[in-house]
Amino acid sequence: MFSNFLIGLREGLEASLVVCILIAYLVKTGNRSKLPPIWLGVSIAVVVSLAFGAGLEFGSQEMTFKAQEALGGSLSIISVGLVTWMVFWMRRTARHLKAELHGKLDAALAMGTGALVATALLAVGREGLETSLFVWRAVHAADDGWHPMIGALLGIATAVVLGWLFYRGALRINLAKFFTWTGGMLVVVAAGVLAYGVHDLQEAEFLGGLQNRAFDISATIPPDSWYGTLLKGTFNFQPDPTVLQVTVWALYLIPTLALFLAPVGFGRSVGATDQKTQKATDEKPEADSAGDGARGSDGAEHDGERLRDGARRAGSRTGGDEV
Repeated sequence: MFSNFLIGLREGLEASLVVCILIAYLVKTGNRSKLPPIWLGVSIAVVVSLAFGAGLEFGSQEMTFKAQEALGGSLSIISVGLVTWMVFWMRRTARHLKAELHGKLDAALAMGTGALVATALLAVGREGLETSLFVWRAVHAADDGWHPMIGALLGIATAVVLGWLFYRGALRINLAKFFTWTGGMLVVVAAGVLAYGVHDLQEAEFLGGLQNRAFDISATIPPDSWYGTLLKGTFNFQPDPTVLQVTVWALYLIPTLALFLAPVGFGRSVGATDQKTQKATDEKPEADSAGDGARGSDGAEHDGERLRDGARRAGSRTGGDEV
């Protein structure tokens, strides 16, 4: 339930911030009449997201067990990819999100009502589709009835309230830290979803090694205990994973979390600093030699002028003696 609350809160807050930025910009620029197309785009995005989730749920009920497992495992991998891309994208562009949306909205205003609807639809619809896919997969992985769905709805509701408070100026939160913390937790959750997706593909016989267990601590953490249920619902924990599950989990979690927690632009900034330092070092001797040449040229010019002045004075004196 917590993992679904987290994904609902994270994705919902992103969508809420996008809507708030669009609305605030239209109001401040005197374009209140353009608000209905924005709300229409948001409404269409919500309907499309719900329809996508319903299609996943009811469309998979007519499949065989292996087909359901294959679909579930494939969508788990896709949802992990989307969530990973989302957390890195927000980490990189959060500072420039407002300016980017303003630019898109200016272009949409110039193009007309349809472009405004499309801007809101695409901005919110992306978050809605990601949420539907991730929550649907989490619901099936947890096997816990409506609890994961309730967690996601609570997260979305919380995000809507926070978005409204942001718009009213009644709430200030360090969004950079918020998205860093929630992004890190989502990477951990995504690792569990990925491992469970691999298990589904093993049960569908798309991957082998289903009987090759890495360990089995079912006696210590029974799956039907309250803490076993909590771990499964939060991190998709499995007390008897296969070797392939543990391998995939580690290969995803360790490098992804390390890259996510590294400073933004760390590699680029170091490379740029080294290049600038090397360039300054290379240019310094050139500047010195150019300066020496300039000084030598100036000295030669001054010496030439002194020689010419001396010759003119000598000529003047000679002329005077002859007269």
